[in-house]
Amino acid sequence: MSVNEQLVIRELGLQDYTHIWQQMQQFTDNRHSDTPDEIWLLQHQPVFTQGQAGKEEHLLFPGDIPVVKVDRGGQVTYHGPGQLVVYVLLDIKRRQLGVRNLVTMLEQILVELLQRYQINAAAKADAPGVYVDGAKIASLGLRVRKGCTFHGLALNVDMDLTPFQRINPCGYAGMQMIRSADLGGPQSIAEASKLIAELFQQHLAITVPVFKTGLEN
Repeated sequence: MSVNEQLVIRELGLQDYTHIWQQMQQFTDNRHSDTPDEIWLLQHQPVFTQGQAGKEEHLLFPGDIPVVKVDRGGQVTYHGPGQLVVYVLLDIKRRQLGVRNLVTMLEQILVELLQRYQINAAAKADAPGVYVDGAKIASLGLRVRKGCTFHGLALNVDMDLTPFQRINPCGYAGMQMIRSADLGGPQSIAEASKLIAELFQQHLAITVPVFKTGLEN
């Protein structure tokens, strides 16, 4: 089996943002030519993250929720319990997969996931992410280092959406955020995780992924 046919999918539960961010950086810095790609499925404790192009003006009143400046693309977003975060740790150079093609693949995975529930979702060329009737249900933000990606996507499943009112989500004032649970889509993180893992396997042509919990094994 070639290394491009291997994939480790880790289910990590509820995690502190900064800890996982550091683990992603460490994984990417330490990986080598025969390191299998990984997908991390998790939730974060409440946090606002500000991308490399993020402007302070989009943080309206963060209040008691911490703000972390990070090394991904994009503006400002919120992560919290009830949102499925998927970190995409791929060697795109080895897979001969361009960044634009990867973004399109991630958007397509989300669209296909929602289509299984008869929810018509779509991407926008000028605003990365996935939308339903103009409202945003999922966000994307990536970083590429040494031909490898980290960060990824976030799908609003059954989270509290009110913290988004404290920011201009992704730099757009008044952007409406929605949840799959309210649209008849996935009702739980477990349900969404199972489907998104299946879709990653299909899009990356993985026959038998390896499922793990935690980061040490």
